Amino acid sequence: MARFHRYGPWVVAGAAIFAALAVEAARSHRISREQVLFFVVLVPSIVLHEVSHGAVANLCGDDTAKVAGRLTLNPLKHVDVIGTIILPILLIFTTGSAFGYAKPVPISVNKLNHPRNQAVLVGLAGPATNIVLALIGGFALRIVTHDGVGMPGVLDSWPIGDELLFLFGYANVIIAAFNLIPIPPLDGSAVVERLLPTAMLPQYYRLRSLSMVLVLALVFLAPGALNTVFNHALTIWERIVFPS
Repeated sequence: MARFHRYGPWVVAGAAIFAALAVEAARSHRISREQVLFFVVLVPSIVLHEVSHGAVANLCGDDTAKVAGRLTLNPLKHVDVIGTIILPILLIFTTGSAFGYAKPVPISVNKLNHPRNQAVLVGLAGPATNIVLALIGGFALRIVTHDGVGMPGVLDSWPIGDELLFLFGYANVIIAAFNLIPIPPLDGSAVVERLLPTAMLPQYYRLRSLSMVLVLALVFLAPGALNTVFNHALTIWERIVFPS
């Protein structure tokens, strides 16, 4: 409760400011309803991604996230002011798309029952969760629209419930595909780390200290490469949930 009084007002204020800006931007046609709804489904998707890391770590013997109170769906526990609010808002208003992240769930690899092997499971738990959520969103959309609707060109003409389901699936495909890129600290790097010989790990850890720079460079300097990855992932998702 004390933490809510400490951080909660800032988060609530930030959400209120975003809502006001989004409404005004939508009215002035600077932002579409689709972009607002995408942000709405993006936040719970990245929260569930982070919670899954801690939940799997807990099952494997590491209770760090549990002790820290991070095995909860309360978004206030996972919100990173920059990654969850400011960055997505800025990107939506400037580029029309969104990228964000939640506060990483604390993991103590040394507490895992089998650190090197189970670290891979913990790392891949996030993307696996997003893949499951993407399939749930896609198949739910097929059910409510009977035979499915395929990948649409314009979403604004859809009923809002259908649009939310589609964007929920879409957002989770993007999150899963992005996090499976094998660059630290993205989750796909857990596989690379496991495959490296033990003797090479010190050099790898030194590289990992610069990892966020590499990720930001990928996001802002190589958007074409990212779009290629995302388009392949979305094509696979479409073929599974919206077969012709």
